[in-house]
Amino acid sequence: MRFTGTRLVSLYAIASVWRDAQNTPEQGAQTRMNAHLFRPLMLACVVLTGCASYQPQPITPTQLAKNFEQRTLADDALRAYLARQVGHPIKPWPLPRWNREMLTLAAYYYSPALDIARAQWGTSKAGIEVAGAIPNPVLQLPFQYSTVNPGPGRPYTTGLGLDIPIETAHKRGYRIDQASHLSEAARVNIRHEAWKIHSQVRDALLNLFAARKQIVLLTQKVAMQQQILDMMKKREAVGQTAEPDINLIVLVLTQTQADLTTAKSASQDARARLASVMGLPIGPLESVQLNLDEFERTGAAPPPAQARRAAIFNRADLLGSLAKYEAAEGALQLEIAKQYPNIHIGLGYTYDTGTNKIGFGLAGITLPVFDRNKGGIAQAEAKRTEAAANTAALQDKIINDLDHALAHYRTSLNTLRLSAVRLSTAQKQLMSQAASFDSGMIDRPALAQAKADYQTIAIAHLNDVVAAQQAAGALEDAMQRPLSPSTPNWTLPQKETPR
Repeated sequence: MRFTGTRLVSLYAIASVWRDAQNTPEQGAQTRMNAHLFRPLMLACVVLTGCASYQPQPITPTQLAKNFEQRTLADDALRAYLARQVGHPIKPWPLPRWNREMLTLAAYYYSPALDIARAQWGTSKAGIEVAGAIPNPVLQLPFQYSTVNPGPGRPYTTGLGLDIPIETAHKRGYRIDQASHLSEAARVNIRHEAWKIHSQVRDALLNLFAARKQIVLLTQKVAMQQQILDMMKKREAVGQTAEPDINLIVLVLTQTQADLTTAKSASQDARARLASVMGLPIGPLESVQLNLDEFERTGAAPPPAQARRAAIFNRADLLGSLAKYEAAEGALQLEIAKQYPNIHIGLGYTYDTGTNKIGFGLAGITLPVFDRNKGGIAQAEAKRTEAAANTAALQDKIINDLDHALAHYRTSLNTLRLSAVRLSTAQKQLMSQAASFDSGMIDRPALAQAKADYQTIAIAHLNDVVAAQQAAGALEDAMQRPLSPSTPNWTLPQKETPR
């Protein structure tokens, strides 16, 4: 036990009064009666000295906003966290380019969603301690004063009694089992939230990749169409082109310019979305270079049996649902055990007007005459049935989603292969047109139109690449596992370093 200065002074004062009451018989009956009262008070003070004390931790909106604004990708604590996760020092620092792996780890470090999941796990772990607590005995301090003294001693009755509860039928063990399974469900929920962040970072980067590529291609297409318009206006001036042809070119140009504006807006939105997912202000992301080359490549589709096994045994939400079912099993066992009453043992000493009495026996026992906890058992059985149904429904949904995602990814890969052939053919056609221009077989507007047509096919190919990457992401989400074996599977990110 820990004794603070104030508690030591209080104990010293009580002990002094107790000593004086014992060593000074001439003080009379009143003082001796006070001494009897001080015995349990001193015992209570000794017990309470080990209690925990309240430690305030105030938070203010101003401080929260300041902490958020100070977050950066150059923080030394973030560097230490990344080094622990990847298993080697991070050099150079700050990183000159950030890829998806490092951005995902940074999101694990800063993400408020993961902080909430970690805090919920801490709450569940504390619930195990609550479930395992042994019921405390009840201290009884009887006191009675008799105006007419019926005995030879002092005219009052005082003493000390304890009511000691004893749980039966393994109730405490069932409570611990239930709380442990709920804690396990909260623990794997960290994995589930981590994968959601992994998926959101991937989607934001894919959108940013698509927007950047579209900006490049659309900028080139706008330039080509502007050249065509300028040349056609010169022809119109000499009467070689009619006005409807000019209007058609203007419509195509303005539509391409609108698409370029949309792509630039999508790039800003994707960067803002990435900052939101990572729990960062948008400023730190604007000042770093991002490596998005991995979205240029696609992997092969896994075999169906392998993908299904990965989904069933790796999905954190399914593991959490199973843990909740086990918790429902523990709850049912506890309700069944409540049919058996607990036992209360009474121990005590009583001074009764000159007579010393020592008590021992059963202080109380509940007789299950009118209620054998049928309502609690029925409710626990219904919750177990509900948990089983939820788990089965979730597994069915996972398998269906996986089959759909796998089929869609295979279709996307086939479409992408055809798109690559079309792009290659268009590139050869453009080279042929350029050779025809060099030989004088076609004029400059025809060559510019060929370049613009190639940009259109390149944009369509880019859309097919993005669609394949989106299908790959859906398949990864169905399995909660990366398709690429070189990509780390960060399933349970921890953060020991406070920020």
